[in-house]
Amino acid sequence: MDEEKLYWIGLNLVRGIGAVRFHHLVDYFGDAKTAWLASERDLRASGLSEKITQNLIQLRAGVDLSLIETQLKKLNVTVLTWDDPGYPRRLREIDQPPPVLYMRGTFTEADEWAVAIVGTRRVTTYGRQVTEQLANALAQNGVTVISGLARGTDSIAHQTTLKAGGRTVAVLGSGVDHLYPPENKRLAEEMIQQGAVLSDYALGTQPEAANFPPRNRIISGLAMAVVVIEASRQSGALITADFAAEQGREVFAVPGSIFAPQSQGTNRLIQQGARSMLTPQDVLEALDLGRVAQHREARAVLPANALEAQILTFIHQEPLHVDEISIQTQLPVNEITATLAMMELKGMVRQMGGMHYQALREEPAEYNTQSASSAPSNDE
Repeated sequence: MDEEKLYWIGLNLVRGIGAVRFHHLVDYFGDAKTAWLASERDLRASGLSEKITQNLIQLRAGVDLSLIETQLKKLNVTVLTWDDPGYPRRLREIDQPPPVLYMRGTFTEADEWAVAIVGTRRVTTYGRQVTEQLANALAQNGVTVISGLARGTDSIAHQTTLKAGGRTVAVLGSGVDHLYPPENKRLAEEMIQQGAVLSDYALGTQPEAANFPPRNRIISGLAMAVVVIEASRQSGALITADFAAEQGREVFAVPGSIFAPQSQGTNRLIQQGARSMLTPQDVLEALDLGRVAQHREARAVLPANALEAQILTFIHQEPLHVDEISIQTQLPVNEITATLAMMELKGMVRQMGGMHYQALREEPAEYNTQSASSAPSNDE
C-alpha cells in the first residue's frame, strides 16, 4: 500500500471529519499526508473546529498506521479512495461519496450494471418468492445484485444470486472484519469469491444500529436502481429508497396487500411515485438491462474517439437535445445521433426522452487528437 493511502485511512478515522471536511482538508493542504501531519495552528487555520482539531491530534498520537496496514494485508482487504481508478464510478457521482472504502473481494467494471434489492428482515413467503424471482432474473442477465447482508430480504437476494452464478455485493454497517449477522458469515465468504463485501467503516467497527442508515446511501449509490420488495412504514429499506431518489436512481416497489404490515411501506412508495414492479421484466426493460452483454462488448472493443470526448464535454453537466449538440459541435445531426447511439451502448450516455441525452460517466481524462481511433488513457 502506498504511503499516501495510509494517511487517507488515518484522516478517515477522525471523528467529525466526514466527506465534506475530508475533501476540504485534502484541497487545503494539497494531500492527505500533509493534512495528517499538520500542526495544531495550521489545522485551525484550515477551518477545523477546536473539537475536531483535538480529535485529530489525539488520534494520530495513539494510532499506528503501519499496524492498520498489517491488519488489512492479513485480512486481504483492498482500500479504495477517491483517487483510485477502481473506486466505483456510480458511487463517485453521488453527493458526498465516502472518501475511503474497505473491500474484501472484487468490484469490477461489470458491476456498474447493478440493481439494489432491499426489504424487510421479516420477509413473508410472498416476499421471498418475489426476491428469488428478481435476483435470479438479474443474475441470468448479467446484472450485479447489491444489498446489505441483513437477515430476510437481503440474505435471500445474495443467496439466490450466488446460486444463479451471478455477482453480488454487500454493503455493511460495520467493518469488513465484523460480518453481521453472524449466521451470514459463510454467505459473506462465498460472496467474496463471487463479488465483494465492502464498507466505509474502518476495521474494528462494530455493527451498531446507528451505522446502518448511513450505509444505505452506498447501497443505492452503487446501483442503477433500487427495488424495495417489502417494507413496513418504519423500515430501513425506505431510507435506501429516499437516498436513491435523491441520487437520481430509479426506485421500484413491489405492491402488496393493503392489510399486510410488510407492504405498507412499498404501497406508500408507489402512491408517492415509485415504479410498480410486477415482474422482473419491468426492471430490465426500464433500465434497458436486457442489453448488458452488448454494453460490455461495446465498451471492451470500441474505445472513445475524439467526437465522443467532445460530446461528453457538452452533456456532462445537464441533458442536451441532439440539435443543440449539433450546433455546439458544428457537425450534422445524423453524425451526432449515430455517435450517441454507440455511446449509449457503451454506457457513456443515456437518452432521457425527446432526443435529450445525459452523460453517465466522466469524460475521458486524456485523448490523443492525432488519431481518431486512439483510446483514452486510462459530514458530516
